[in-house]
Amino acid sequence: MLCDWSRTYPFADSTFDQVRLIHVIEEVDNIFATLAEVHRVTRPGGRVTIVTPHYSDHASYCSPAHRWHLSSFSLWFFSDKPLEYDYYAPANFRQRRVYVSLLQLWRILGLEFLVNHFEGFRRFWEYYLSFIFRGKVITFELEAMK
Repeated sequence: MLCDWSRTYPFADSTFDQVRLIHVIEEVDNIFATLAEVHRVTRPGGRVTIVTPHYSDHASYCSPAHRWHLSSFSLWFFSDKPLEYDYYAPANFRQRRVYVSLLQLWRILGLEFLVNHFEGFRRFWEYYLSFIFRGKVITFELEAMK
């Protein structure tokens, strides 16, 4: 079935146990509306997996269809973490796991391990080092909170 990700999906509320957006979120017109719809069709406690290029990866910029360039912290606006700007989020998810894949050389040297096991280091890497030690893909594993 073909869905227009910027409109209401043709599914009842709380239909799915699991929703996957694999290389989709970076191409939608409105991330807020899309995640609100994903939240609506996911049952309470259901899992949502989102995979997207990391903003420092060439793939994030080379496609003219990509409208958004996301970091590993971009979906905090939709999470249960306390935020100053949580009023932007029309849906609430618990972040179960955020994983950033790095280029193979940085993985071999252990940088990917540090980025994914120490949130403070990941923030430092994204702020200061990510265009030197490039990321590839971010995988968000979320739980719908209702």
